[in-house]
Amino acid sequence: MPTTSINLRPLTIDDYNIVLNWSKDDAFCSSNGWEKNRDPEELFRWWNNCIDVVTDDFIRMGIEMNKQLLGYVDLAYIKDNTAELGIAIGDSRLWGKGIGFNAALSMMGYGTKELGVTSFYAETHETNIRSKKMLGKLGFKEISRIGLEEYLGKNEQLIQYRYDI
Repeated sequence: MPTTSINLRPLTIDDYNIVLNWSKDDAFCSSNGWEKNRDPEELFRWWNNCIDVVTDDFIRMGIEMNKQLLGYVDLAYIKDNTAELGIAIGDSRLWGKGIGFNAALSMMGYGTKELGVTSFYAETHETNIRSKKMLGKLGFKEISRIGLEEYLGKNEQLIQYRYDI
């Protein structure tokens, strides 16, 4: 699947049905800390909150290709020219196809140009091989291994990364 047509866009309430489908993908839920079999009304309230709440230190954009929402990318903890990068691809069948890499590049470009970010941070689980490879390909360097978190049903080591412009 070519990834040249990826673009980032604001999320809307009209994306809810796609997000509801993601909530039924066990691999996605396990990888992103989402509760399985989430109540659709609770998920709707959460999604609506994602769209309505605007803060100075957090931006979430939809990843779109061929006019279809595929996931989202975040910049969090934006402060003093730093931000933490986060990515979630909603349909696990699309993992490993370069979508997250291209979305990360786009968001990092946005963060640098529009927000003056010069240092990006990221975190992943030790056994999340795809995420680790993507961060390496983007130029991130491992800086620490602090903390444990559940990933795919197991308590896994967290790895922190940094990329400086």
